[in-house]
Amino acid sequence: MAGFNDKDYYAVLEVSEDASAEEIRKAFQKKAVKLHPDVNKEPDAEERFKEVSEAYAVLSDPDKRARYDAMRKNPYAAAAGASPAGYGGYNPSASDPFAGFGFPFGSAWTGSRTAGTRSRSYNPKAGADVVVQLTLDEREASQGTKRGITYQHYAPCPDCDATGSRTSDHPQTCPMCSGSGHIAVDIGAFMGIGVMSMVCPECEGSGRVVAEPCSSCGGSGRTISASEVVVEVPAGSHDGDVVRMPGKGNAGTNGSEAGDFVCRVAVPTEQLDGRQAGGFRAIGFALPFLALALLSGWGYLFPALFIALGVFLVLTSNLRGRGRYWWRNAGLAVLSGFSSSLPFVVMFAVMSMCTAMWRFPFVR
Repeated sequence: MAGFNDKDYYAVLEVSEDASAEEIRKAFQKKAVKLHPDVNKEPDAEERFKEVSEAYAVLSDPDKRARYDAMRKNPYAAAAGASPAGYGGYNPSASDPFAGFGFPFGSAWTGSRTAGTRSRSYNPKAGADVVVQLTLDEREASQGTKRGITYQHYAPCPDCDATGSRTSDHPQTCPMCSGSGHIAVDIGAFMGIGVMSMVCPECEGSGRVVAEPCSSCGGSGRTISASEVVVEVPAGSHDGDVVRMPGKGNAGTNGSEAGDFVCRVAVPTEQLDGRQAGGFRAIGFALPFLALALLSGWGYLFPALFIALGVFLVLTSNLRGRGRYWWRNAGLAVLSGFSSSLPFVVMFAVMSMCTAMWRFPFVR
């Protein structure tokens, strides 16, 4: 198989070197439908289909296309590392070790898209929550308050009614993978291991694509927007409480439901510092071992040391600056330590029972 810069991908797709992304997509669709092995039974159809898919995977991605164009003009640019931030020279600090070597390496290897770009996949997913922290003093938390918060989030695209398509809200079967969500790539010439299945870069594994991607949202059905909400914190709130507003979070893709707006209440005077939290966790960690010692006589030294450490950390810290409800976070820290040690105590108890049964077997 020829190298990344040895093939003329523009000739493979029969488009000009200055062809737009839409022209490249349409050219690929036309050829993929004609050459797909399920339709075309000619002996070389599968090989030609792989070549067309390879060409489209490179030319449809702006970054890969830029590297490909640069490497065609200067085949030695990548090897020399002439542009570590740009056109494919090996960059040891990059997260993708194959980023400079073209398809099927780089982001197409896993089917992911380069940041800032998106395939036209139709992949409805619920939106994520938007989580913010609202800091209040003790009086505001006790009496309750209202706060206006401006935040950025994904909102339904107004130009396509959140469908992602300009002309139709009905998705189409992906022409690259025929709806399977995966394509077979022959990497024998690269790595000597033959054909490997990869996530389809056109539909990103969903098997469906948007009919005519909206130019405003790129086919996702959502765009970045700024919104404002009025959060009403009820009276009697404390540090760590949550106020949730359903449907005010990030919009889902392709018309899916939105996430929630989640406001976490923070009351600094009720919070513990690291030393105090560590002390209460140590006390909680010792409690299951103390219970085991009381029930089985296993030994009090280990839990006593942890309790002493916890008490020392708490007493040598300054709790005077805490509010009246610091004990709530103290209780959570104790519970955290308790849940951490409980599995070990259960394991020791089971081992002790097994040892006792082995020493004193049941005799009829």
